[in-house]
Amino acid sequence: MNLLFSNDKRGTYPGSWYAADATALPSFAPLRGETRADVCIVGGGYTGLSAALHLRELGYDVALLEAHRVGFGASGRNGGQLGSGQRMDQDGLEDLMGQDVAHQLWELAQDAKALVKGLIEKYGIECHLKPGIAGFGFGKKDVTELQDYAHKLQDNYGYSDIEPLSAEQAHALCPSPAYKGGLMDHGAAHLQPLSFALGLAKAASNAGARIFEMSHVHQIKEGATVIVQTDQGRVKADHVILAGNGYLGNLNRKVAARVMPINNFIAATEPLGDAATRVLAQDIAVADTKFVVNYFRLSQDKRLLFGGGESYGYRFPSDITAKVRKPMTEIFPHLRDVKIDYAWGGTLGITMKRMPYLARVAPNILSASGYSGHGVGNAVQAGKLMADAIHGQDTGFNTLASIPTPSFPGAGALRTPLLTLAMSWYVLRDRLGV
Repeated sequence: MNLLFSNDKRGTYPGSWYAADATALPSFAPLRGETRADVCIVGGGYTGLSAALHLRELGYDVALLEAHRVGFGASGRNGGQLGSGQRMDQDGLEDLMGQDVAHQLWELAQDAKALVKGLIEKYGIECHLKPGIAGFGFGKKDVTELQDYAHKLQDNYGYSDIEPLSAEQAHALCPSPAYKGGLMDHGAAHLQPLSFALGLAKAASNAGARIFEMSHVHQIKEGATVIVQTDQGRVKADHVILAGNGYLGNLNRKVAARVMPINNFIAATEPLGDAATRVLAQDIAVADTKFVVNYFRLSQDKRLLFGGGESYGYRFPSDITAKVRKPMTEIFPHLRDVKIDYAWGGTLGITMKRMPYLARVAPNILSASGYSGHGVGNAVQAGKLMADAIHGQDTGFNTLASIPTPSFPGAGALRTPLLTLAMSWYVLRDRLGV
């Protein structure tokens, strides 16, 4: 079974608030017949669109193949949070990679935020970019860890846009009884993710990238000239970029062994009006310390956009609304009976260490995926770094590619049950407050 077609109608965006809110782009025609390109990109999300845009700015002829519509996957369904740092915190990176590389990865992450903000400004992308993400904890231990981490970034990394929050300060921002303090990152941001993806697609197309939608890639033949085969055509290219993330499937076995697709879910309530201040007193986003993270923010029409709950395997649950309502009401008990207008799921890619997997999987094939819930910045930057690497400037790509990315245990049908068992343990820890 293919995740590309397991939960969605082909070529139709999911019934999300994002799709209802975004200004649609005219569809791009599918690839028919054979074409030639300097670079063929497989996947039309943030990674692929960023790569296409930056390659065109460098003068390359680009063909991008998307099985559905641009921004169809995680890029158009996620929580819209442009976070600071990498998905693994700096403490973990220092242990894993050493102080020097950890600082390089911090600077790369700072560059990723600046890149996203710069693209939005340069191309006039209307995606409701707003500053601020808070991190909240549930008990003394995780609150202290968040506060200490804020101090560490201030002291060791010179990051002045972050501050620790006491319980009173946290409650002034988010009056949920569940949270006991944390940190506030003023340098992070949030946005409408599908509108951002569509803006990138428009910019790439205007720059001369040839985008083909409804063009499912089912075979890649490696060689000096790579042949990328779709249902109705094929591309012959000097270079290929794999940008399918959780939807890449088995197009490349090396990537498939290291990047596991999982599903995550979001609901959008009815507009809350003045009652929105009982959720958030300021227009910020929030992510908490649960292993299966709760993340939320307000839309511009004052809906609560709440993400929570995961599943493993191919199919989404039959009642996504109920799946998200449960963690939502744990954080906001007063919203137990609020009407939910939209509920949707999406598939993302994770790695064992929750760091992106960048690799040269063949001499002329680059891949980036496994952003593990940190893709708004990571994916856009990865697209640029792969464009730069093709152009001969591979320092940033090589830094991220140097991060060890072990394969998931098991193989084939055994891999998902093992992941499910491991994740279930962490979910149980969340429930027990361990």
